[in-house]
Amino acid sequence: MDAKNKRSVILLGHAQSGKTTLAESILFRCKAISRKGSTAEGNTTSDYNWDEIERKSSINAGFMFCDYQDIRIQLVDTPGFADFYAEVLSGVRAVDNAIVVIDGSSGVEVGTEKVWELLEEAGIPRIVFVNKIDKEGVDKDKIVEDIRKSLSPHAVVLNSSALEELMEPVAESDDMLLEKYLAAGKLTLEEINSGLHKAVASAKVFPVLFGSALTDSGLDEFLKAIKDDLVSPDERPNMQVKDGEVKSQEAAPFSGFVFKSIFDPYVGQLSLVRVFSGKLAGNTTFYNVNQKNVERFGQLYFLQGKEQRLVEAATCGDIVAIPKLKFTHTSDTLAEAAHPVVFNPIEFPEGMMSASVKPRTRQDEEKISQALAKLVAEDPTFREKVDPQTKEMIVSGLGDLHLHVMINRLKKRFNVEVELGKPKVPYKETITRSTKIQGKFKRQSGGRGQYGDVWIEVHPLEHGKGFDFVDKVVGGAIPRNFIPSAEKGIVKAMSEGVIAGYPVVDMQVILFDGSYHDVDSSDMAFQIAGSMALKKAVSAAGPVLLEPVMEIEVFIPEEYLGAVSGDLNSRRGRTLGMEAKGRTQALRASVPLSEMFTYASDLRSLTQGKGSFTMKFSHYEQVPGKMAQPVIAHYQEHHKAEEE
Repeated sequence: MDAKNKRSVILLGHAQSGKTTLAESILFRCKAISRKGSTAEGNTTSDYNWDEIERKSSINAGFMFCDYQDIRIQLVDTPGFADFYAEVLSGVRAVDNAIVVIDGSSGVEVGTEKVWELLEEAGIPRIVFVNKIDKEGVDKDKIVEDIRKSLSPHAVVLNSSALEELMEPVAESDDMLLEKYLAAGKLTLEEINSGLHKAVASAKVFPVLFGSALTDSGLDEFLKAIKDDLVSPDERPNMQVKDGEVKSQEAAPFSGFVFKSIFDPYVGQLSLVRVFSGKLAGNTTFYNVNQKNVERFGQLYFLQGKEQRLVEAATCGDIVAIPKLKFTHTSDTLAEAAHPVVFNPIEFPEGMMSASVKPRTRQDEEKISQALAKLVAEDPTFREKVDPQTKEMIVSGLGDLHLHVMINRLKKRFNVEVELGKPKVPYKETITRSTKIQGKFKRQSGGRGQYGDVWIEVHPLEHGKGFDFVDKVVGGAIPRNFIPSAEKGIVKAMSEGVIAGYPVVDMQVILFDGSYHDVDSSDMAFQIAGSMALKKAVSAAGPVLLEPVMEIEVFIPEEYLGAVSGDLNSRRGRTLGMEAKGRTQALRASVPLSEMFTYASDLRSLTQGKGSFTMKFSHYEQVPGKMAQPVIAHYQEHHKAEEE
């Protein structure tokens, strides 16, 4: 099919706005499916995974296609919950257009505003479909006013009375039309239609249509708008190319972008590729520009929900799945070796909620790494790591719902049983004053003894300065070959901690004196002496516990500002600033990490699901005495029991 006859469209909107039902209606009206399914019955084309059927809502992006008149429409249906935002980010990179779906009974919601901002950044043409218009009490005029206030003043209703309203915004998108409009005061119907397409293509005008996906009302006008007003691949305004040049034509050299990976239980990993230029035939090779590797592959598929439809080749504008690639990952650019280009990688947000994961059995322990790696490949906002300080396996996600879904997949798909827990806080220790101390190790038990003797001076450093070791030994008080041994013992003791078992940081240690024995001194003796000196010095230098402090930015409707601010104060948070972004308030604050482990779910409860936040590490600071004491006491008690 010629590129000018293709439309790739992503369905976006707040949760429960009816995106999946709308996709099902489109497929049924275009005769791509023989029966219209429903989310309530769990038989839609898009939501086919067991967990989506169980929850009656989308978790993954669904990929489908249909033909309307002479146009091929490729659909991407996305989840509306913020916990699954990775599906939105990857899906947007695969399409040329967007449909923003609004629940007519709820109006513009926080999730709607968030995806609109994303589309604005990407410069993607879009149509607004106001769904559930048949619900009692829906006020069309009020919804349009809400859309223009919250999303864009250039939202224009498409109906038989829209010609007058359309003339001015359409004229403003084209210099020739504007000149004629200013001279004549009006435009012809043909000029309005052609001008509307240009205005939508340049994301200067946003058509608004009303209907009901449940009853199919307004569907024909909606499909006509997709055909007439949205853009084909060769009109795509923003290619997001990092290096090189791409021409959206079938005759151009091949280029494609891997925007997502899916694990299929029968064929294994599927790499989803958007073809931006040229042609890719099955059973050939492509050049992976990021990996600098030529990869041979077999078959190509169009996806119709869970079905895989074999195609001989993919051309400019197509979204296809390629199974069992060895070297290719999400965000990789595919091209011809003679014409390499690089597309911008997808920037996925960091996980905001973490939990420790402990396999229940040895068998689970053996399987967990491979299973987690597959889940991470599918969803880059799901992360796993082993904390180098606490040695715990930590998984992170965008919220408690996200983590719950991923852990359930571990159990159901990979048969791995795990126990989730609250992660340990990676505290650190430091000192608040200077001191001088001796560390002397002497042992004589028949035969050669052990002897090491060091004097050290310790000083606190500014937060973040780490560790500074200074050798000021003079006159051979300690032989040169034993000074590194003493330093090694000091460093080891610092890593193990003194008051609570956490690493000691931000301290200068000066080794200035000591003594040795010609026969009994050894590397190990001076290591032990250095360790003894460090532990005694820290204990005598006003040791305190440090905790990681995070900088967070919370996005909330203004009416929840008081409740959220009060909640942050109760978490020992400090407000850093505030900024209004439309109807949303962006509140910046610094909060200790120990207070943030349940924040994703707590914020959702406080704001009725309308709040979101980002979080990044800021700095370490001293833990208040009352809060530090239980942590120290727990370690001392545990440590004493181990020694006994």
